[in-house]
Amino acid sequence: MHEKTLEVKFYDEVDDSLLKFTVILSKSSGKWVFCKHKERDTYEAPGGHREAGENILETAKRELREETGAVEFGIRPVCVYSVTGKTSVNETGEESFGLLCFADITEFSGKLEHEIEKVVFMEELPTNWTYPLIQPKLIEEYERRELSVRKSQAIAAL
Repeated sequence: MHEKTLEVKFYDEVDDSLLKFTVILSKSSGKWVFCKHKERDTYEAPGGHREAGENILETAKRELREETGAVEFGIRPVCVYSVTGKTSVNETGEESFGLLCFADITEFSGKLEHEIEKVVFMEELPTNWTYPLIQPKLIEEYERRELSVRKSQAIAAL
């Protein structure tokens, strides 16, 4: 992979037609949920590419089911993110956009997509990321936004 010079940006929204993929940060019983692909020794959040005509939130739900075996979950959009720079899935290096979601998974089927070796539950974030220049930034942004929401709710409760 050519992930040496990647830029990750965050947006509240962009035109829906620009959204090509989704990443779903997930927890179950308070632990982070990550996938291990059969061909890699690293961990990644569930996610994938939007199919033609598919609603982007449906993409997120489908990818979460396929890659983790989740059958019962709540899911919500967090924000839009973009990656600029050449990667294994972006040969031109142009800015590409995805929807970042968060899911709280309460039940798993035990069935996984053929490319996923296993699902792991972690108290702490992994150190061996599949996309080390992207996914930690997505988690940082999710946590920053969550903290901002909690502060706003605390102020509103005063």
